Amino acid sequence: MAGPRHHDVLVIGGGNAGISLAAKLRRDGCRDVAVVEPKQVHEYRPLLSYVASGMATLDDLRKPQASVMPRGVRWYADSVVGIEPERSLVRLAGGDDLTYSDLAVCPGSRVDWDAIPGAQQAMSTPEASTSYLPELAPSTWTMLSSLVAGTAVFAISDRHVPCAPVGLKPLFTAADHWRRTGVLDAITIELVVAGENLVDLPRADRELRAAAESYGVRVRTGTSVESVDASTRSLRLRTPDGVDDLRYDALYLAPPHRAPDWLASSGLTSPTSDGFLAVDPRTLQHLAHPTVWGLGDAAAVVALPSGGALRKQVPVVAHNISARRTGATMRRYDGYSVAPVTTSRRELLLAEFDRDGRPEPTTSVPDLVRPRRSLLLFDRYVEPQVYWHRLLKGKVS
Repeated sequence: MAGPRHHDVLVIGGGNAGISLAAKLRRDGCRDVAVVEPKQVHEYRPLLSYVASGMATLDDLRKPQASVMPRGVRWYADSVVGIEPERSLVRLAGGDDLTYSDLAVCPGSRVDWDAIPGAQQAMSTPEASTSYLPELAPSTWTMLSSLVAGTAVFAISDRHVPCAPVGLKPLFTAADHWRRTGVLDAITIELVVAGENLVDLPRADRELRAAAESYGVRVRTGTSVESVDASTRSLRLRTPDGVDDLRYDALYLAPPHRAPDWLASSGLTSPTSDGFLAVDPRTLQHLAHPTVWGLGDAAAVVALPSGGALRKQVPVVAHNISARRTGATMRRYDGYSVAPVTTSRRELLLAEFDRDGRPEPTTSVPDLVRPRRSLLLFDRYVEPQVYWHRLLKGKVS
């Protein structure tokens, strides 16, 4: 009886992280790379916030998974159910086992509805939605654009939300729409943010707060949603001063996320990683298993998870896999991340920073923290082309 199929590098996850890494490894000369990904459709998820703003469609962000799989990479259209790192073995839902020389774990994260009782039930009503699920992103704009009076609540969690500040895009695009259509004065806008800042870059935070003030938004930081009651359209909030209740006519959530359950059962988490892959946040190598690497939303890298962060993480992991084998010096990831946030339907700012909140701009001219029309056009139309034609081709360094 034949044993498990072996691969030099096995990649779990066929999203941005997995495909970019597999392509980068192939470009660097690795001849045996395999990807495990059950989905048949690949999505450029940063466009979901534009779908939720009425500025894009789902067709704009989707391509067949087969069309983005790098040439020469073996694709297993299956789900992972467990990893045995001591045996260098991955178990698939279809019954197959795979072994590896190095394993890159980047399956992404998923919405954790259990963290907010009642939230999932609320999402089935016309008065609540999110841009973090493709099936709900279009209804987000339907809900927001049809509101002409009442209270609109935008709630941003701080629990592992992929690029949480991007959850502000539907707020600012909707507020601009309400101003243009003459109904802004009839709408009370509440912004509930679990963290202390709108974004972890002081200058960008000030810009966003100024934009919020210009629309009359009430900003509540350090405040989280404890539960949702869809029947009464009300939220139970945990605030710095205690518990508060807030009614809504339209509710947008950037909900908490969690890593796949099989990560914890595989022994690859730690007491401090909150169910996420426990890696060295600089080398991205697992803390206990040196042939296991983590990147993307499922790895505890002590930095804001974002697509932009992967541009730094992918080349680090690709280099360090080789460095582990040859004894070369490993590269380090400094926690770089980026949050592109619209301040209207015409302008956007770009906040780039490291894990300590220090600015790390791609360029000093022009000033990317200042909201600009050109930045919105770049984020909406140019970035997707960079993604499809460069990043997913492994052209990162």
